[in-house]
Amino acid sequence: MKPLRTRMTARDTTEEHRVSSPLELLFDLTFVVAVAQIASELAHAVADGHAGETLFPFLSVFFAIWWAWNQFAWLASAFDNDDALYRVLTMVQMGGVLVLAAGVPRAFEGEFLGVTVGYLIMRVGLVAMLLRAAHDDSQHGATARRYAIGISVVQLGWLLRLFFIPAEFLLLAFPVLALAEMLVPVWAARAGELQWHPHHIAERYGLFVIILLGESVLASTSAVQLGIDAGITPQLVIIATAGLVLLFALWWIYFSEPAGEGLSHNRDRSFFWGYGHYVVFAGLAAIGAGLEVAVESAVHHLEASDLVVCLAIAVPLAAVLLTIWLAHAPLVERVVIHPVATVLTAVVVLALPLLAPQIGVAATVTAMTVAVVGLLVFTLLKGRHDTAPALHG
Repeated sequence: MKPLRTRMTARDTTEEHRVSSPLELLFDLTFVVAVAQIASELAHAVADGHAGETLFPFLSVFFAIWWAWNQFAWLASAFDNDDALYRVLTMVQMGGVLVLAAGVPRAFEGEFLGVTVGYLIMRVGLVAMLLRAAHDDSQHGATARRYAIGISVVQLGWLLRLFFIPAEFLLLAFPVLALAEMLVPVWAARAGELQWHPHHIAERYGLFVIILLGESVLASTSAVQLGIDAGITPQLVIIATAGLVLLFALWWIYFSEPAGEGLSHNRDRSFFWGYGHYVVFAGLAAIGAGLEVAVESAVHHLEASDLVVCLAIAVPLAAVLLTIWLAHAPLVERVVIHPVATVLTAVVVLALPLLAPQIGVAATVTAMTVAVVGLLVFTLLKGRHDTAPALHG
């Protein structure tokens, strides 16, 4: 039986075999619901021809999802005494995630009350944890205290934005507050760095990538079920198959990069790596929504054109590929995926939707998948060539 209250002190950064705890995995499950909601809303908006109108709600709501998960992940890596109080405060944050998820549909209509309340609940749980760390850990107490103060001040800004800023200025207020959120860790680190575990953090981020890829599979599966009800077509089979291969290739590419080792040797560059994952995570969620729309286009007439449907996949796909490279480049001596090959693949992916009006969605999605698989094959062949002398030596 876990004690009700123990001292919340920093864990050893060199701890071996540090893996995600069962509580962290349970915490991640609540984000499955939130990601499913936001991917579904984005897919519906794209299919109805409102992709442009949906961009701001998608990016802003996903920022709330990502940032809340992100800060808990780093805190849990530095402080995880796993007593009863710690577990209860984690449950409070999980409740906030579910409230946020319930508010996603309204957020896409321009009403952010549910999302803001859910975010507030999550922050209350996190700030309580930080105040515990500030009280219990004399070495890192000043840093934890700065985190708690900064998070609380910015949270007040989110509330003022909701109740006192006119709707026409919400778009301008979001980047200001989002930037303020991301500056809090930078300001807090001036008092001393938290003792996060590099391999544990790399694993946590990898697990969230898998959640997002899983949501993409779920979104595509739901669309395929609709297609089965309406009648299976060759285009449906091609898109579903290409989508699965694409997701598998992205998984392979992402986990080819040795993030844990890179973070171990370049802790001072972790901010760039961590913040860059906003693009990776949001891009993966958008790819899942785009694949859902592509599958739906094979069985139903959509308001969105074939060009828009394919761009809904191509734009986030190119962003994900480029950001995987850019985020890991400062950490390792040489990234696994070749920079030039990555850029060329991203350019090809962005150009292929221009052919969609002539060759159709199925052929375009297949061509994009072939381009990404080509990047993966090139990466594997290059890696084998680079390591061949060492193997023979």
